[in-house]
Amino acid sequence: MSIENIISEAWEKRDQITPSSDENLKNTVNQIIDDLDSGKVRVAEKIDGEWKTHQYLKKAIMLSFRMYSMENLNGPYSSWYDKAHLLKGKTAGWTKENHEKAGFRMVPNSPVRKGSYVGKNAVLMPCYVNIGAYIDEGTMIDTFARAGSCCQIGKNCHISAGSGVGGVLEPAQALPTIIEDNVFLGAMSEVVEGVIVGEGSVLSMGMYIGQSTKIVDRKTGEITYGKIPPYSVVVPGSLPDKNNPAAPSLYCAVIIKQVDEKTRSKTSVNDLLRE
Repeated sequence: MSIENIISEAWEKRDQITPSSDENLKNTVNQIIDDLDSGKVRVAEKIDGEWKTHQYLKKAIMLSFRMYSMENLNGPYSSWYDKAHLLKGKTAGWTKENHEKAGFRMVPNSPVRKGSYVGKNAVLMPCYVNIGAYIDEGTMIDTFARAGSCCQIGKNCHISAGSGVGGVLEPAQALPTIIEDNVFLGAMSEVVEGVIVGEGSVLSMGMYIGQSTKIVDRKTGEITYGKIPPYSVVVPGSLPDKNNPAAPSLYCAVIIKQVDEKTRSKTSVNDLLRE
């Protein structure tokens, strides 16, 4: 059977999966986590211009939680209690040579889960990266930022301090949160629930975008959900109730302009956000 078929068959009887389950299944799940860790496979990828979720990879991650018991890990100032296969993290036991081969910079106190991929020349400040996440080359995950389970972050992005890119592990068919190449996500922002932020976009500080957030194009008045178009400049805003002007206005994300790649490369982020 193919790896995908093995996982799909196990998923149908997932309530019966335990640490004593079939070794072939455990080996298959471990292989998938290793492949996610190395970047050989990824939970979602762009195919013919559309993002596609590989459900069997998400299912394998969820099955792994049933297959491994909780374990204890003692440190110099605390102890931790977590699933055995994730407890020690992606880089546990790495030597200088291992880090040089991986090619990304990782400062102290940056927990990175086994089964997440970090590309060359990425920079991980004290941050958190969960299983299934994919962080491409040249991206910075800044101080106290979070890359949730299975999220996909492109090349040369800056996920600013205190920001979160939400994880979408289940349901298996759900698209994870996607940050495409060359995106700037402002400090203390949250992008969650499988929202797609298009290439080259700039999101102001304090943006909160989920599937129910209204995304308003200020120029056209068009309201959309779930996707920021490429090269958009986005700031927080509010929408009044047309039927009741006295009612409180509701939060929205406002696209104030769109810029081409050439303009963005010559202009600072602050200038793009400035009216």
